[in-house]
Amino acid sequence: MAEKGARPGEFGLIERWFRPLATDAAAFGLIDDAAALTPPPGHDLVLTKDMVVAGVHFFADDPPAAIARKALRVNLSDLAAKGARPLGYLMGLALPGDWTADFLDGFAEGLAGDQAAFGIGLFGGDTVRASGGLTISITAIGAVPQGRTVRRRGARPGDLVTVSGTIGDAALGLRLRLGTLDGRPAGEAAADLLDRYLHPQPRTALADAVRDHATASLDVSDGLVGDLGHVCRASGVTARIEAAAVPLSPAAAALAAADESALASILTGGDDYEILATMPEADYPAYARAASAAGVPVTVIGRIEAGAAPPVVLDRSGRPIALPGSHDHF
Repeated sequence: MAEKGARPGEFGLIERWFRPLATDAAAFGLIDDAAALTPPPGHDLVLTKDMVVAGVHFFADDPPAAIARKALRVNLSDLAAKGARPLGYLMGLALPGDWTADFLDGFAEGLAGDQAAFGIGLFGGDTVRASGGLTISITAIGAVPQGRTVRRRGARPGDLVTVSGTIGDAALGLRLRLGTLDGRPAGEAAADLLDRYLHPQPRTALADAVRDHATASLDVSDGLVGDLGHVCRASGVTARIEAAAVPLSPAAAALAAADESALASILTGGDDYEILATMPEADYPAYARAASAAGVPVTVIGRIEAGAAPPVVLDRSGRPIALPGSHDHF
């Protein structure tokens, strides 16, 4: 058994930290170069990949367990927005030259905790040395009844625009950490915003309701307005939303009242990982009931309209709000 704190080679690294995570029989205990996954009968596989990079999606000195959880959860969020149940994931891990055994202890602990929470396992992947900072690439695999994947394309004029949870907390948490907010929440409010940036909450419990009621859906990773724009472009429609209807946490609401720039961050900042779904008005009561039963709050924030213009955000007086561009991963 390797000494605590010692750095093994590649195969020892896999044996020590990642083979214990390969709990599904499809992974063959990471002995082979590939996994073999059979989808549940009558289901399609849904696959998604997101990468996270030190200095771009997380801070290099973030806790290793938090980095692992974020890398995994942003992918689970994509599956939930498609109405899919997560099955497992593949991981590519590029470690900087100064990686430590203690770091991988925490990293693997974070993955193990989320695997238990979301009922998934590691199917395989690859580990390499990075020439730059830590980079994690995860491919998440889910299952959805055949032909029922909810796409971005499908929103129709008259549909309601809904979001889960609260919007803007992660973007404000990032600004709080960078020190670019005029308002400075403290105590529990600050901790909540910072935690939303560190730990996305994939709405996997909402997947069935999304599949049963949504005409279009995605997760809010690039900012609320930008992601609504993705739905509108794919569906050939436009939308109007009410800024006052966008659900905010108490900390975000307080910051929006104290700092004019906070509202723009709330509406356009990335990393919310809430679900934006459109649906006929007649479907919303059943959707809201299912969401409530799943423990996930949902809110109507606007409506889909005919047209090809970008979505419009209205203030309390019904005037369009001028906004900067949404979050861009580059």
